[in-house]
Amino acid sequence: MPIGEFGGAPPLVAEGSPALTTPMYWLYEMAQASLNPARAVTDATKILFQNPLNPWSHTELGKSIAAGCELFERTTRRYGKPEWGIHDTEVSGVRTPVDIRVVWEKPFCRLLYFDRKLTRPVRTPQPRLLIVAPMSGHYATLLRGTVEAFLPTHEVYITDWTDARMVPLTQGRFDLDDYVDYVIEMLHVLGGNMHVMAVCQPSVPVVAAVSIMEAERDPFVPLSMTLMGGPIDTRRNPTAVNNLAAERGIDWFRNHVITKVPFPHPGVMRDVYPGFLQLNGFISMNFDRHMDAHKNLFKDLVKGDGDLVDKHRDFYDEYLAVMDLTAEYYLQTVDTVFVKHALPKGEMTHRGKKVDPSRIARVALMTVEGENDDISGLGQTEATHALCSSIPNHRRVHYVQKGVGHYGVFNGSRFKSEIVPRISDFIMSAANARPSLVAVKPTLAAAAE
Repeated sequence: MPIGEFGGAPPLVAEGSPALTTPMYWLYEMAQASLNPARAVTDATKILFQNPLNPWSHTELGKSIAAGCELFERTTRRYGKPEWGIHDTEVSGVRTPVDIRVVWEKPFCRLLYFDRKLTRPVRTPQPRLLIVAPMSGHYATLLRGTVEAFLPTHEVYITDWTDARMVPLTQGRFDLDDYVDYVIEMLHVLGGNMHVMAVCQPSVPVVAAVSIMEAERDPFVPLSMTLMGGPIDTRRNPTAVNNLAAERGIDWFRNHVITKVPFPHPGVMRDVYPGFLQLNGFISMNFDRHMDAHKNLFKDLVKGDGDLVDKHRDFYDEYLAVMDLTAEYYLQTVDTVFVKHALPKGEMTHRGKKVDPSRIARVALMTVEGENDDISGLGQTEATHALCSSIPNHRRVHYVQKGVGHYGVFNGSRFKSEIVPRISDFIMSAANARPSLVAVKPTLAAAAE
């Protein structure tokens, strides 16, 4: 399935995408509304030809009609925010219920806590982990597998970013500086003794947040910082996404992909990079693979292969659910990270003050990359180690997972079997101030000494 474009940097539009003006979003909404009658008819037709009392439902023609109706409905609908669907986990061999609670909230984000209802004390310490999810088009539920993998051995919190079209203009703006402020405030609310993990895009604001906290000798600075497939220095092994941003320049994006939210959404008249345009960019990156996936869905529906159909539905229910990003956040991120390379050049600022990763000294650092990552190229995340020069070598680790792409860095079988145990060991080591781990590749800087 086409998973390479999941969860990376803020998505860029495909080559040749048309310029957007304010009416474009309104036209999109009108098109969605105009398709409602057709979707209603296809739904009714599908029900008719799936009814076992209808003789045609048992024929190749009837099954093909029902399959075609489902394809039409699925490819024309707007997908809402997916549910987490995490109701329990296994802790120390005991099946334990999980209650998802909101423990902090601001207009553009909620902090969720996966509260495990333990029935007996655990034998070993359970580190507290804040997972900072990408704000790059998909919802935080993209990291459902990431959360599930850490729940048995960690107290897990995650950022749940809000769709910008759902935030009224009266709630103010949200840019990259606000993102950094949110991360710092969440760490304060959690009260210390925390480990932070940034998955893909948030690597830059998390490094900035921790740098600022260290510069101010903040007592709530995290014990460790794990960065996974993040675009810290996109000059290293640049990918197609990186090159597109550098070639276009920030003015092109401002003029071509920014529009206003239409009525009746709560965020009406807010400038955004809309989800439907992001989705166009996602799909065009691997258009042939998406076409093949939907052709196979049609065949599997006709054959009645329920397992493959369910896998397709689960994947695309998540993949096609996208959210709008505020224009100021999107443009500032593209400019800072992909055009100016401000962080690795030492030129990034926050509220007018310089962001200096060399001030980070109390926080252990781990970076994780995928060998075949086509979103954040190999070496882009490892560059963090050179920037965080004050972290002792025995408290820094770099790991490259063989045979996985961008998505495999934070989800999938190899993530669960090979990456998660290494991160868990690193977190425990950081909490206990122990030396670097065995069987984990050291940084190039450490190996050279």
